[in-house]
Amino acid sequence: MVLTSRGLPQIRDTVRFYDGDLAHLVNEQLRPRHTHIWLVGGPAVIGAALRAGLVDEVRVSVLPVLIGAGIPFFQGMTQDVRLHLTEVKAYQNGMVEMCHEVRR
Repeated sequence: MVLTSRGLPQIRDTVRFYDGDLAHLVNEQLRPRHTHIWLVGGPAVIGAALRAGLVDEVRVSVLPVLIGAGIPFFQGMTQDVRLHLTEVKAYQNGMVEMCHEVRR
């Protein structure tokens, strides 16, 4: 499934687009059928999922490249989200992946 901010036509049977409420998608459509749900996305998707209380774990990868300008890491955050570091993995190419548990 591909999350989108606008309605897109379905061009393949194997790909579905979703442009509705993220909480409805997760709670009503995905949770009844799946034990683990993995959302991959940019700042808008992750920010919306965090605001809706849908996130149990946040994985962040840091690449060895500094970008001079860009968009906020998590868009639309109005409250702090407490995290607890549970795992760190460093790769030979310099990338570091961190896993944090969301504290409620």
